[in-house]
Amino acid sequence: MKPSYHIAITSQALHERVTPHALQVILAVNVEQDNLDGQLRHPEYHFDNNGLAEGQAYLDGQRDLLVQAVKAGEIRSARQAFGRLTHAAQDFYAHSNYVTLWLGHQPSASSAQPEDIDPLNPVVFSDPGLRSGRVYYPWEALTFVSFLAPLARLLLPHDAHAWMNLDDPRRGPRFAYARVAALRRTIYEFQLLNSLLSQEEMQHFTGLPQPQVSAPQQFSYNRSAL
Repeated sequence: MKPSYHIAITSQALHERVTPHALQVILAVNVEQDNLDGQLRHPEYHFDNNGLAEGQAYLDGQRDLLVQAVKAGEIRSARQAFGRLTHAAQDFYAHSNYVTLWLGHQPSASSAQPEDIDPLNPVVFSDPGLRSGRVYYPWEALTFVSFLAPLARLLLPHDAHAWMNLDDPRRGPRFAYARVAALRRTIYEFQLLNSLLSQEEMQHFTGLPQPQVSAPQQFSYNRSAL
């Protein structure tokens, strides 16, 4: 996703769940994942190149780092790990065909709305067709230049990131589904910490005296806020 959407999604998910200072640390690292090194050398940061297993391993690794850092009293490092984790989790929905498969599994795809999407649908996760886009450099780089993008896409196969991504609203109506899924996954990842950290540790991580947490399987969404 474009940095502005990573910022908006992460802020919406966390602004009442962590202090403003904690949120700024998380946001800074989240968007830093899109730097040149991250784009060229680390597909796992973005679930690119059909590396779903590698992306999941990266998520698990960052979650483990977060827990270890909190227990060691290294709260800034823990928040940075959460920034990296949320970036990858959000990009999963924008860089894979999860939304397309989820819509295909609905009884009536034409009536399914973005606010209906389940970011952790087990049927979609077990679908053998689940994949993410491959990044074909140098041609992929040309798609970031607006007037060259249409021509560049013609030079790329249809499994390319340039064809598959849902990085912003210009990619069509499925972006709205990816955005809601990314928001809900971010909330889920935050709530998952409640089962990994003690109440005192959550207070240190969030900076709040009474963190707003619940068990992941119990979290619900206020549709009017999406």
